[in-house]
Amino acid sequence: MRFNALSRRLFALILGAAPALSTGSTADLARNQAAQWPNRPLRIIVGFPGGSSPDLTARALAEPLSKALGQPVIVDNKVGASGNIAADAVAKATDGHTLGLMINGNLTIGKLLNPKLPFDPHNDLAPISLVGTSPLVLTAPSNAPGRTAAELLAAARQAGSTWNYGTPGVGTVGHLGMELLKGRAGLGVVHVPYPGYPQVATAMMGGDIQLALLPPALALTHIRAGKLRAVGITASVRSSLAPEIPSLAELGVVNLNLEIWNAVVAPSSLPKPVAARLSALISEIVRTPEMRQKLLQQGWTVAGTSAEGLAKRMQADTAALAAIIQSQKITTE
Repeated sequence: MRFNALSRRLFALILGAAPALSTGSTADLARNQAAQWPNRPLRIIVGFPGGSSPDLTARALAEPLSKALGQPVIVDNKVGASGNIAADAVAKATDGHTLGLMINGNLTIGKLLNPKLPFDPHNDLAPISLVGTSPLVLTAPSNAPGRTAAELLAAARQAGSTWNYGTPGVGTVGHLGMELLKGRAGLGVVHVPYPGYPQVATAMMGGDIQLALLPPALALTHIRAGKLRAVGITASVRSSLAPEIPSLAELGVVNLNLEIWNAVVAPSSLPKPVAARLSALISEIVRTPEMRQKLLQQGWTVAGTSAEGLAKRMQADTAALAAIIQSQKITTE
């Protein structure tokens, strides 16, 4: 009887340990899966054409990522719907070897602008790393009235709806930022959408629009050539991307803290250990001196965050821009 009682106790102990052994085995399998990944070429989907800022960032990232992983990394441009066609393709990818280089509009406010969007950025995409950030430059024609930012905005208020502002499309950060500026500065300027930022700059130089929020890399080219005028940047302090341009807050005309950014994401179906390995690797790559220099030339300040850092940024920006979308009834449907 003693033997039987002891046997029963030992059997119970073994059974009690089984879940822990099973859990450990599962964790080991997951780690092995991440270590053996990838076993085929990777694809980075970009929602904008070759030569665009997201495309250049993806191609700059592809080479060091390929070296680190020992597999080719191919950039695949799927253009349309302000990058949402590409984001949807990433969300629906099931091959375990597809990533996306997305802009903040695709990862934050897309569903607020169009409830019919076939993917939910917060549920269908896994954050990997925030790559680079940049404020925008409030820009005007070189012959715009007023000597100071305050005088120019006063002229804009007086002009009312006879002035236009340009953006790269409805629902873009450039559009929402200008609507925020309109409300805070009491402006009546009218929105005119264009296919992209280069076309906005060309329209301004041609006299078709009077204001726009442009990326520093594009704006500075024309500002330094005397073809456009910088009013101020949308940040609380000056940016290393355009150190000679004061912030709108510094000028005391309006407090507008707004950035554009790009990031790497994956389908939410990507195994978590693989996503964690990718996040650590990509954040390390973008913070190397070589990538910092490349991204700076493209007009980005390096972020290189963790997956958690990107997730928090997505949530914060969605909350910040939701109010202007709802109050102005902005939609891309």
